Amino acid sequence: MEQPDDMVDMAGDVFAADCRARIAFEVLANRWDSVVVFILGEGGPMRPRAMLDRIGGISPKVLNQALRRLEFNGLVERRRYAEAPPRVDYTLTEAGSALLGPIRAMGTWAAAYGDAVVAAQNRFDGP
Repeated sequence: MEQPDDMVDMAGDVFAADCRARIAFEVLANRWDSVVVFILGEGGPMRPRAMLDRIGGISPKVLNQALRRLEFNGLVERRRYAEAPPRVDYTLTEAGSALLGPIRAMGTWAAAYGDAVVAAQNRFDGP
């Protein structure tokens, strides 16, 4: 089976260390990153407190780490406002917005196959 050009490096090694497809996998490997991207995509620019209110189960520290990682990867932009008290919000960049389609597709997949995955995990961990 022939591989798409973006999945083969010059030597023909599929998913080589510098393969661009691996960048996409690594960028969203953290469990919270895609959730933050999705929330910002659905709600527009948002302050961290508002994100904490919308995302169940995430601590302020973990949200901050996710935002820094996403900013480092060019998926979100941090905006500071010269106000008293200081205000910061986050918004998706063009690259971050482009991930909304694949993230929604993963959500659709999870809705369709999540129960089967959990059942398989339970069988594996069974008695």
